[in-house]
Amino acid sequence: QVQLVESGGGLVQSGGSLRLSCAASGRISGIWTMGWYRQAPGKQRELVARIIVNGATNYADSVKGRFTISRDGPGKNVVHLQMNSLKPEDTALYYCNVNYLSRDCWGQGTQVTVSS
Repeated sequence: QVQLVESGGGLVQSGGSLRLSCAASGRISGIWTMGWYRQAPGKQRELVARIIVNGATNYADSVKGRFTISRDGPGKNVVHLQMNSLKPEDTALYYCNVNYLSRDCWGQGTQVTVSS
């Protein structure tokens, strides 16, 4: 069974920074993407950033230039999201996602709250 353990959420003032981390454990192989999604109250879940197996990255337009996604080296299924210059509109529940062998696995979510 695959498990995703997220950490790093919290409360921060506008302009501040947070770093989210997600560690995948269990019988997992053939990872295609690791990434982060978020869902604000009353809104649909949206992609924030993801990193593909070849190292390419995708970002939502709203976070480009402020957020950076990275993955630890081979054999370490850990992904990080460095969030700088946070804005109140970044407030949401952030979910880690791993896509492997055409399956999607989700973390339980970590809350990020940005005060103005």
